[in-house]
Amino acid sequence: MRISDSKLMAEIGALGVEHRAGVSLAPKTSLEIGGTSDLLVIRKHESLPELIRLLKQAGVPHRFLGGGSNVLLPDGELPWVILQLARQDPEVRFEGNSVFVDCAADLGRTVTTCAKHDLGGMEGLIGVPGSIGGALRMNAGAYGTQIGTFVREVQVYRAATGRIEILRGAEINFEYRHTSFALDDIMLSVRLELPSKPYSEILQGIRICNEKRRASQPLNQKSAGCIFKNPPGGSAGRMIDELGLKGHSVGDARVSDRHANFFINAGHASAADMLALIADVRDRVRDRYGVELEEEVIVWKDR
Repeated sequence: MRISDSKLMAEIGALGVEHRAGVSLAPKTSLEIGGTSDLLVIRKHESLPELIRLLKQAGVPHRFLGGGSNVLLPDGELPWVILQLARQDPEVRFEGNSVFVDCAADLGRTVTTCAKHDLGGMEGLIGVPGSIGGALRMNAGAYGTQIGTFVREVQVYRAATGRIEILRGAEINFEYRHTSFALDDIMLSVRLELPSKPYSEILQGIRICNEKRRASQPLNQKSAGCIFKNPPGGSAGRMIDELGLKGHSVGDARVSDRHANFFINAGHASAADMLALIADVRDRVRDRYGVELEEEVIVWKDR
C-alpha cells in the first residue's frame, strides 16, 4: 500500500511522523519473510490518535508492526500502510521496584537493564526475541515466567475509543500466550513491578536459561519462535517430533532439526511456503493425535 495523496503526506509530516515509501518489510521480521509497503515511523506517542484519524478519513488501511519476532507477513505488496513505533530515549526508567518501559524497547535488553538495578523475576524471558509490546500482546513466557505477572499498568492506544488510555494490571486478562487486548490496540508503555534480587543471583538465572535455549532452540536461524501453542496437557513440539517431521520442508520453509515446534526460513522462504508447511504439519498432527494445533505465531492474512 502506497500513500500518494500529497495533502495527507504533509499532514502526516506535521505530526512528526516519518514516511518511508516502498519499504521491504522482510528484514523487519525475525523470519525475514514479508512483502513491501509504505512505513510510518511514530516518534511521539501522542501523535497516534490524530495519525490514525487522518488515515481513516483518507480511507487508507493500516496495520501496526512491533518488533516483528512472532509474526508472518504476506508476500508481495501489502494491502496496508504499516505503522511502527520509534524507540524512545530513555527506553527504561526506575522508581524503586517500579520499572517504566517503552513498548518499542527490546525485551532481552530490558531484562538485563533491570538486572543491573538489582531487579529480577524476568530471567526466564532473557532469550525471548522481540519487543516489550509484543511480549505484552502474547503474555510472553518461558521457564515458568510470564510477563503478565509483573504488569501493573499499560499505556495503550485503543482503536475502539480513538484515545490513549491507561489500563491497570487488574483490568487486563493474562492467560497462556493470550491477553484481553483488542487486536487493534497498540501498547505504548508499561509499568512493571519487579522483586529486588542481587545482581549475581539474577545473572546466574540468566546464564541457566541461556544454556537451556542454546541446547534446545535454533537461535542463529531465521524463525518466529514456537509456531504452535502447546495444547492442554501436551507438547506441540513433542508430537511433531514423534511424527518424524524434523527437517521436513516446503520450499525453504523447514521444521527445525533442533526443536520441532520452530519452523525456520532456511534460505529465501516465502509466506506461501511457510503457510503450506504450517498447514501440512497441523494436518498430520490432527490425523495422528486428533489434536487441532493452534498457531502461536501471528499470521497476517491479506484477504
